[in-house]
Amino acid sequence: MDKRYSIGMDFGTLSARAVLVDVDTGDEVAVSIVGYQDAVIDDMLPDTKIKLPAGYALQNPKDYMEALESLLRDILQKSNVDPDRIIGIGVDSTASTIIPVDKNYMPLCMHDEFKNNPHSWPKLWKHHGAQKQADTLNRIAEETGQKFLRHCGGKVSAEWLYPKAMEILEEAPMIYDATYRFTELSDWLVYLLTGKEVRNSTVACLHAQWDPVRGFPSGEFFKAIDARLEKIVEDKLGTHVQSSFTRAGGLTEEMAAKTKLRAGTAVCMGNSDSPVAFPALGVLQEGTALLVIGTSGVFMLLSKEEIMVPGAIGMAKDIFVPGYYGHIFGQSAVGDIFEWFMNNLVPYKYYIEAEEKGISIFDVMNGKVEKIPPGKSGLLALDWLNGNRCILQNTDLSGLIVGITLSTTTEHIYRALIESTAYGLKMIVKAITDAGMTINEIYACGGLARKSPTIMQIFADILGIRIRIAESTQTVALGSAIMGALAAGKENGGYDCLEDAVSHMSHLSNKYYEPDSNKREIYDSCFKEYEKLHDYFGKGGNNVMHLLQKMNKEPHFD
Repeated sequence: MDKRYSIGMDFGTLSARAVLVDVDTGDEVAVSIVGYQDAVIDDMLPDTKIKLPAGYALQNPKDYMEALESLLRDILQKSNVDPDRIIGIGVDSTASTIIPVDKNYMPLCMHDEFKNNPHSWPKLWKHHGAQKQADTLNRIAEETGQKFLRHCGGKVSAEWLYPKAMEILEEAPMIYDATYRFTELSDWLVYLLTGKEVRNSTVACLHAQWDPVRGFPSGEFFKAIDARLEKIVEDKLGTHVQSSFTRAGGLTEEMAAKTKLRAGTAVCMGNSDSPVAFPALGVLQEGTALLVIGTSGVFMLLSKEEIMVPGAIGMAKDIFVPGYYGHIFGQSAVGDIFEWFMNNLVPYKYYIEAEEKGISIFDVMNGKVEKIPPGKSGLLALDWLNGNRCILQNTDLSGLIVGITLSTTTEHIYRALIESTAYGLKMIVKAITDAGMTINEIYACGGLARKSPTIMQIFADILGIRIRIAESTQTVALGSAIMGALAAGKENGGYDCLEDAVSHMSHLSNKYYEPDSNKREIYDSCFKEYEKLHDYFGKGGNNVMHLLQKMNKEPHFD
């Protein structure tokens, strides 16, 4: 029988990537990666002198469009596979990354009349301009007893859809009025491929508080926030939501002509980037957690029963694996913290050392960190350089380093920052276990999981849990390829159920990090102090971080 293939595409924060995989084995046949030209827009709007406020994180939809077509063409050219043998396409993206579009699904920022208004541009997941709106939404939701709060850890994050839409309404009502849909990036990409207006269940559950039984939050609730929001669901979102595990449609004739793929090729519903790691790593059971660790950190697990965990991003049934409740938590920055450190706090002499040794600056710094025993940096840090996503769900919180002296070195600070991200994850694990769930093992994927043994060993030691590493360099894209095979169905050479697809296509390596029991006592002692700082600065003991953020966001006049 002739081989069949599926394409998985993953649209991340700085780049997009695609894999072509064998449907029978999950083996990668070709990989393509495209960087975004404008990357994260957080300073000035492209081709203008318009300065963006602090906390803004936008993107250029043209980067998405160019990457989509380029990836599909490149993957076909590299593999030299007959397009007729490619049976399905799956796509995922960062979330909640929302795009205001018109009735033709064109982003408003591509209109001359709107392009100079920052609110017409896609708001990236880590856009933090809407904390005020999130605070208002959460206050009214609590006052009116909204049931959806139980499914998002008690708070809706400023990174999610509604606060961002509220921000647009309040600061740029003309953009709000001109918006036909606030579409999620993954759903917009599926529209470009199929021409179908869709909204996938995973992102709708996690980032728009949709429930398969109750639907979206009520118009009465939104009216209590602002009368203009009463019909936001009907007028700006659309009420139809479809399972992320189903076929969205077929590749359009137009897209087929641009990419040389076959028109009608099955395209799966869109998805958030992290959840598709479940099928890629073969996790279809309780007790195993998934850690996706890159620019930010996402932590997920399954349960048969409905269990509420305070501070979670979200919890819903059938969003990760059919038949299970999926729980998702996260950290707003992990790799981004280390990137910031390398760009701002590493002396030039270490870059010279990296050049002389022919290695990266990360490798140089990791080597220096390995020589520092736990507790010997003399420092303790809070990992809130991009706010706190879980457990506190507050983007106005900021980073902190305690213990700096004249003897503190660059590597001491780096070690403290690595440890702080692990402590931040341990706070999440503690909340999960306190709620009654068990974590026996962690499967990890993402750039840091594969590239930094130093970081992963520190994580294992602090968490006290074994961490196994994904085999694929593009685990999330592999997960989307599995979804593409699911969309095609058995009749077309794919699979009719997720379990069958996973049994053939998932991959997990034999590499793992075992926690060092000799380091447990010192790390547990440090974690207790981390908890004290966490609660003091994060739960109202001292609001200095909020004050500083407010001062930073206020307009400056010379």
